[in-house]
Amino acid sequence: MNTNEEDLFANVQLQTPSNTNTSVKNMIESSAPSMLSIEWHDYAMSLFDSSELIDGHPLVAGLRRVSELVLGPIVFSGPTQVFPVQREDHHGRATVIFSVEFANGMRYAEVADSWEGNTDDMFCAYAVAIASTRAEARALRKALKIKGVAAEELTKKDTAKIVREISNNKASSDGDYNDQSRMSDAQFNFIDVKCKQLNIDGAKLFGSFNVSPSKKVSKKIASDIIDKLNDYQRDKSSIVEALLGYQQEWRNT
Repeated sequence: MNTNEEDLFANVQLQTPSNTNTSVKNMIESSAPSMLSIEWHDYAMSLFDSSELIDGHPLVAGLRRVSELVLGPIVFSGPTQVFPVQREDHHGRATVIFSVEFANGMRYAEVADSWEGNTDDMFCAYAVAIASTRAEARALRKALKIKGVAAEELTKKDTAKIVREISNNKASSDGDYNDQSRMSDAQFNFIDVKCKQLNIDGAKLFGSFNVSPSKKVSKKIASDIIDKLNDYQRDKSSIVEALLGYQQEWRNT
């Protein structure tokens, strides 16, 4: 805008119509049920917009908004303890304790984890972030006193089945981890997700371990490959240039 255009508005005064209420509106109806009543859950869920729900499960963004709508401003929200994936844990489990505090002094904390058995494959590489989001969602659900789980806590995987398979594998080896048994589907999928994230050709990566990219590879070799991918994740400059170039087709080799 130039000087001449600015002069056009020099004497203009913005006015608010006398019948406009500019005070902060209380969005919670005075007839709302008590948070301790059996009717509270249904009422609280009615406060979510349809865009904040997936199949009836609230997204964490919606939980944040409705929590402040009901309980007032959030003055602190963040992880208070983080247990990242350990090198020897090839299931990729991360655990986070998350705390939310409101201006009225109320404080809620919850814990959640993320690992290859309870997280969809495309998100497995972000175990800490997923665990943090889930823990936040649980803390906000606790604050709002609503039932059910948040959308981010769900997975398409059959977690119970995966846990049973892991338990059976351990039992069949007399309680010891059998690193010579065949690589699990979970390991294979985790490797693929990491390769895609780091732009690594999976077939070439397997080849660097002198094995063919096949699910017949042993758990031990798969674990070594996961270790290498974790090293690359920590220091991307260490990725060998010859390995670069993710190819979707390697999964079918």
